[in-house]
Amino acid sequence: MTISALMGAGPLADAYFVALRLPNQFRAIFGEGAFNSAYVPTYSRLLTTEGHPRAREFASRILTLLAASQLLLLALAYLFMPEFVDFIAPGFSADPGKFDLAVGMTRITFPYLALITIATLHSGTLNAHGYFAVAAFAPVLLNLFVMGFLAIAFLFPNAGVAASWGVLVSGVAQLALLVFEARRRGVLERFALPELDGDVRQFLRALWPAVIGSAGQQIAILADTILASSMPTGSVSAISYADRLYQLPLGVIGVAAGTVLLPEMTRRLASGDAMAAQRAQNRSVALSLALCAPFLVGFLLIPGELVRGAYLRGAFNAAAAERAAAVLAAYGLGLIPMVLIRSAVATFQSRGDTRTPANCFYAGLAVNVLLKIGLSGSYGPAGLALGTAAGAWINFLLLIWIGHSRGLARADDKLIENVALMLFSTAGAALATLPGLSLARTLVRALPILRNEFVLVATFAALCLAYGALFLLATKLFGRTLRRQLL
Repeated sequence: MTISALMGAGPLADAYFVALRLPNQFRAIFGEGAFNSAYVPTYSRLLTTEGHPRAREFASRILTLLAASQLLLLALAYLFMPEFVDFIAPGFSADPGKFDLAVGMTRITFPYLALITIATLHSGTLNAHGYFAVAAFAPVLLNLFVMGFLAIAFLFPNAGVAASWGVLVSGVAQLALLVFEARRRGVLERFALPELDGDVRQFLRALWPAVIGSAGQQIAILADTILASSMPTGSVSAISYADRLYQLPLGVIGVAAGTVLLPEMTRRLASGDAMAAQRAQNRSVALSLALCAPFLVGFLLIPGELVRGAYLRGAFNAAAAERAAAVLAAYGLGLIPMVLIRSAVATFQSRGDTRTPANCFYAGLAVNVLLKIGLSGSYGPAGLALGTAAGAWINFLLLIWIGHSRGLARADDKLIENVALMLFSTAGAALATLPGLSLARTLVRALPILRNEFVLVATFAALCLAYGALFLLATKLFGRTLRRQLL
């Protein structure tokens, strides 16, 4: 919201979002996604079967390898930064001013990758020991520091440069916080001479398929950036602003559930209790679905109100809001699979299988990229989001089908009951949303200020209340009946 008010959706915002894209793409490939899927199961298995000293020795060797790889990547990035930026945003070359802005800001933001990747290792270690709070809080520092630097943007050449420095300093702060917490908990890794023992080799064997899978996700995002950079100015920003709202349920619900579920399933499987692992997964899916349903209704029925209430102020104008709202509605079509993919992937990753999720993702990626290319000409940035939604469905359905066919993932009666109750409540909330919007628009006429904000809060709050009330009512009236039928 602060970025939109100060930068709007023009050349500066486009350049800043590309400057964030490059380190974020590498981080997602080599950091959070791929690294955690290979590291956490191996570390958790060692912790359960051989104890903390052996797990800590493994973690220290991985830390050394990780730090060395990040230093090499950082050196290459600084040597070839203009080429990197030109590759991910080729359309910027037609506007030398925007291209130079993107290169300059990327030089500032890129070291964030090394800092946050090493922080990810500490997060994985803490999660494996059952400590989630500090690791979950650490990314909040990114927002706080970016907003803090934007508050003193007058000290910098422009708001984009100020925000870029906020990104870099936040990386230092996140790493320092996680190092402190790991030391306080007695699980801090130390640099150690790498040895390719059996555990490290197993980690590397699991890592490369995960890297390939994560790279596939970034190929899809890269296709968005490449195609959007050749569209009119503001297209890159439209995708980024819509994605911020879209990431609320994905980050708060989907990623959170997957982060907790993976080490839990790994521990259960390592102790030989496959049924408990399956129950944990079903509860995770049920909770994720129940919590994301109001967002699904909001993204599909009131995307314009969400975007205008969040962003329409300062440098962000009505035309930018309309573009971002169209992208958000298209993203909404893929919300359910995107929220549940992390839980579905845990079926395989908890067993050390990172190849199957990678293969499923690439099947979805093929559909994703083809649709992006086919739809972007007619629908602009919204066409790119439609491709993302379709690819997510293909990926998710393949994961479910393969997991079920191998006998690794089966929906129990309680999950089916919760899905039925969620569908009933979601349909009722959807029917109540448009009348609630009409009432909010009527009431807002008396307000001299904050009209868009009032419509957003009132409509979405009414939607959530209707959904929650219907879910509780349906559980009371139909829950037992459904359970008897299923059993």
